[in-house]
Amino acid sequence: MRRYELMFVLKPDLTEEVIAEVKERLRKIIDEFGGEFANEADGWGKKRLAYRIEDYAEGIYFLWYFDGKPETVQELDRVIKLSDKFLRHIIIRQDEK
Repeated sequence: MRRYELMFVLKPDLTEEVIAEVKERLRKIIDEFGGEFANEADGWGKKRLAYRIEDYAEGIYFLWYFDGKPETVQELDRVIKLSDKFLRHIIIRQDEK
C-alpha cells in the first residue's frame, strides 16, 4: 500500500451533521477498499476561495492522509465526483522515502 494525501473543499453552507456524514462515508470507503486511514491534519475550517466556485466565495477545507491501493483512490474519486457537497478535491500519492 502507498501513502496518499486527500485534500477536499466542502460547500460552506453544509450543516455539521452533513459534514460528519460526508467524512464518515469517505472513511468507510477507505476501509472497504483495503485502505487504512492514517490521520486527519488539523481542519483548516472555513477559508476564502481564491476565486468563486459555483457562486461560493468560501469553502470548508480538509486535509487527510491514508494508506491505500489504486482501487481505493479510484473509488474515492468516483464518489466525490458524484456528490454535490464537494467544491474541489485532489488525491496525491506521496513519494516513498
